[in-house]
Amino acid sequence: MPLESCMILLDNSQYMRNGDYLPTRMEAQSDAANMIVSQKTQSNPESTVGVIAMVSSTAPSSGGGAGAELLVSPTDDLGKILSALHKVPLAGGGITPPAKDAVDIAASVQVATLALKHRRNKNGAQRIVLFVGSPLNNADKKSLVKAGKQLKKNNVFIDVVCLGELDVNEGKLRELVDAANGSSGSNAEGGEGEGERNCHLVTIPAGVLPSDVLISSPILRGDGGYGSGGGGVGGGGGDMGDDAFADFGGVDPSMDPELAMALRVSMEEERARQERVAAAAAAAANNEGGGEGDNAALEGQGGNGVGAEGATGGGDTMQDMNDEDALLQQALAMSMAENQGDMVAAGDASGNAGAAEGMDEDEDEDAAMQAALAMSMQDDGEEKAAEEGAQFQDPQFVNQLLGSMPGVDPNDPAIQEALRKANEDARKKDDDKDESKE
Repeated sequence: MPLESCMILLDNSQYMRNGDYLPTRMEAQSDAANMIVSQKTQSNPESTVGVIAMVSSTAPSSGGGAGAELLVSPTDDLGKILSALHKVPLAGGGITPPAKDAVDIAASVQVATLALKHRRNKNGAQRIVLFVGSPLNNADKKSLVKAGKQLKKNNVFIDVVCLGELDVNEGKLRELVDAANGSSGSNAEGGEGEGERNCHLVTIPAGVLPSDVLISSPILRGDGGYGSGGGGVGGGGGDMGDDAFADFGGVDPSMDPELAMALRVSMEEERARQERVAAAAAAAANNEGGGEGDNAALEGQGGNGVGAEGATGGGDTMQDMNDEDALLQQALAMSMAENQGDMVAAGDASGNAGAAEGMDEDEDEDAAMQAALAMSMQDDGEEKAAEEGAQFQDPQFVNQLLGSMPGVDPNDPAIQEALRKANEDARKKDDDKDESKE
């Protein structure tokens, strides 16, 4: 809410002892005033609130309507304000003269206007919250209208809370509010004002707590609605809705700040989630629209490419062109495959011929290598056989070989005779070879 200086005018006459509002009118009024002070100070840290008792505690017991008493000038010190609210005494004891009312509304409003002129911050708005719980039998409508016009002239707004005595006070207090709003009496009766309604009248039915009604009233909501005391618990009638604390999930922040803040954070998160979902849906819709536009453009280009046929059906022409392109690509692929097949076949033929010639040459070389290998192996075998024969012709080698064998005596005559015969046979063979060679 914007910066504001507010004066709260409390009715502390003897009529406030009545118990039609639980527990009494005075305590119900004090409870509602505490709620208004909390809302004003918490909404803006620079806002100031003052308190006025409309019946002075120094007034003589038989002099009703002796004048208002300023208890606290507009200040942001919450301790001072609450202390003043709890110390408001019941005054004006004794019998009120028939020609006077228990409270003087016009004089009290004038005192409040003077107090607002001496407010600390001159930039903020000025507002008066007036509680009335005593009958205004002798109040002059002209004086109330004059007080309202004076408030309009000084740019001071006024909110009126009517506790009890509704039949007597409601019409007169409406005249005051209408004059402060700048509307005439006829317009007020018709429910239409000439200017914006920044002043409000809220009536509280008997048996209802004023604080419960004010929670949803424009006095705490700060909107431009007009609360008149129609029937029902709402008391304010008019345009007071159930969404007084919609931003806080319907919970009064002054009553439970932690719960109200938690609800507000939760609502903000849900609102952000819904915005993200909406943005994603919009982006998807745009993408689909863009794809349809591209398809339409391609179809249009196809229709322009085929001339007169495109004029009759762009989509069919585009399909025909696509089919022709597909056939051309298939024919080109087949042609390239045939050319590659011919090249492969020619390469295979030339490769086979060369391979055949190479195979003949390789076979000749292999045959020659195998013959040379056989000859070398035969020579090696003959040389090994000759070497072995020469070794067995050596008597010393044979004696060592026979001596190494178990159970064999190399000096046995039979063995010696066999060795001699073998040596003779070997010599005969060598001689025969030499003769054959010669």
